[in-house]
Amino acid sequence: MKKASFLLLSLILSMVALAQDAKIDVNVNKGQSNWYTNPIVWIIGAAVFILLLVALTRGRSRD
Repeated sequence: MKKASFLLLSLILSMVALAQDAKIDVNVNKGQSNWYTNPIVWIIGAAVFILLLVALTRGRSRD
């Protein structure tokens, strides 16, 4: 039983060691720009948020 478990363990460890040698090239920047990287989108979003905040707070002060 010890020999069988040692054989299984050594096979698993050798597969792990071989898997670490694989060269994987992951490129997440494929030349496409996302809409949220545009600074104009952030400026417009902030302006809309501020306008909504002002509109909601002024409505409460009248009541």
